[in-house]
Amino acid sequence: MAYDYDGRYAEDMAEWKEILADAIKQMMFVSGETGEVSPETTGMIEEIVRQQVIEMVGGGDAADFAGGEDATAAGVLGGGGPTADGAKKNKKAKVGLPWDVASFYAEQVPERDDEEDEDEEEMNYATLQRLKNADERTKHMTREEYVHWSECRQASFTFRKGKRFKEWAGFGIVTDSKPNDDIVDILGFLTFEIVQTLTEEALKVKEAEDLVKRESGGENAQNRKRKRETGLFDPPEEGRTPIESRHVQEAFRRLQHRSNKGRAMRNFSRALNRTPLKL
Repeated sequence: MAYDYDGRYAEDMAEWKEILADAIKQMMFVSGETGEVSPETTGMIEEIVRQQVIEMVGGGDAADFAGGEDATAAGVLGGGGPTADGAKKNKKAKVGLPWDVASFYAEQVPERDDEEDEDEEEMNYATLQRLKNADERTKHMTREEYVHWSECRQASFTFRKGKRFKEWAGFGIVTDSKPNDDIVDILGFLTFEIVQTLTEEALKVKEAEDLVKRESGGENAQNRKRKRETGLFDPPEEGRTPIESRHVQEAFRRLQHRSNKGRAMRNFSRALNRTPLKL
């Protein structure tokens, strides 16, 4: 039974939306957003994530799920078993996300070995930077604060939500495939990565916007005096506000138009021919 977005299962959908919103807030918290984000912001992130998952599911259906066979991890990641000649190439299979510009084209320029090395270096740098940021945020936490942090890191779209997630992601609608547990786990990991990347980019957008406002005097006295209640681990900033939907939208735009060398999430699989998501 698929969810009816016209209201047939409105009560169930409202509960599912609330579950997703809570998970997104926890993911955003781990990614650096310590404020209380609005339902509009979490709703936009949810829709972006859902469209990315649907695009990946649809692409997997076209390329690997034909014939009514159950979906496999290799299918989603774009691989079969590597041949002797292609083992090295297939070892770094990538998931092409719909916001990647290269995925708009059917023909792809073959990658060079040095490009793969650069990609791996960038991925390692991004991972190390996230670990460094996490260490800075957690090293002075109390035991209770660290427990909360650890719980937020376990946030998931899929854990103990498999059936709802499959319906939400379009299995049975955009594809007739029946995903196994490995597929759901992989998509759960990717959805966290999408939320994390969007949040990190949106924070950069907001930081630049706030800097312009401060330098131009665009913030009036009332806004400077306005305070929100400080939440757990909030920095002691006066008037600090969370990212809003416009910051998320701009972050998504930047990720869509980022060059090949700058795409942080490029390393997940082969590029598939897809159309861009319009917000």
